[in-house]
Amino acid sequence: MPRPPRAHNPLSVLAADPRGRSLGLRLPPGTVIDKPGRRRWRRAPEPLLWVSDGAVGTGGLAAYRNPATASAGLQAVLFQGRRGLERWWTEREFAPRRMSDPDDHHAGPVLREFWTGVVPDPEEGAHGEELIAPFGRDWPGLAQPGAESGPDAADAEAAACELADELITSGVLPSPRLALVPAGRAADVPTAMGWCGPANHENDTALISAVLRSWEDRFGARVVALGFDELQVSVAAPPATTARALPVAAEHFAFCPDNVRQGSGSIRAYADEAVTGSNHWGFWWD
Repeated sequence: MPRPPRAHNPLSVLAADPRGRSLGLRLPPGTVIDKPGRRRWRRAPEPLLWVSDGAVGTGGLAAYRNPATASAGLQAVLFQGRRGLERWWTEREFAPRRMSDPDDHHAGPVLREFWTGVVPDPEEGAHGEELIAPFGRDWPGLAQPGAESGPDAADAEAAACELADELITSGVLPSPRLALVPAGRAADVPTAMGWCGPANHENDTALISAVLRSWEDRFGARVVALGFDELQVSVAAPPATTARALPVAAEHFAFCPDNVRQGSGSIRAYADEAVTGSNHWGFWWD
């Protein structure tokens, strides 16, 4: 049986056209990073992503989070370094071939499995019960969509660009680089690039993308920025009340338990502090 043709990688164009004009783009100076792994004889390395050589300021994401970039098959996000890992994207911290396909997963079963793996052991007693209250050890199920949710809710792409500018201005992203990743939607960016940020929680980032896809649909969420082990997500239609936010907080605990265990201390506190009415969901994996 013949193999299906390989999908065209739009980043291949940048080798001869580094500013991306033939793709309808006007990119700043940048570098194409190739997929890691063994190089095949007489075959050019396959590009994985493109990263700007210098930091971008406010408006830097909005300039490329547009139909021209999407029609070229690319998703624009921001990369942020940190002390000791200022240019983590150049250190071969990617494993795209290790990841499965997000199409093979669904958020409900994925989060149920995550929840089972992180709920406190009964031996933790009252402390463990307080951590996950008002829920018990059984998976509570997916949260209801946010107000005016859906793929076109409240111009989710505009919300993503607004959050990017807020994070740059506030210093959360003090010197971000612009990155272009071949992917059909923002939720798939971590898998497409083989990002290993959640490795201490989950090695297959396709499961992370499956949840992000569901948040896109239910809350108008969009991936805005990635660090070595951090993820910044905008939210166009967040839950507006504590009652609506609690099940979302349970999803966040399953998705990224460090947010609660090493952050707010309980799902109830986390729902109030980080979910209710919040247009920014930030995650980090220790």
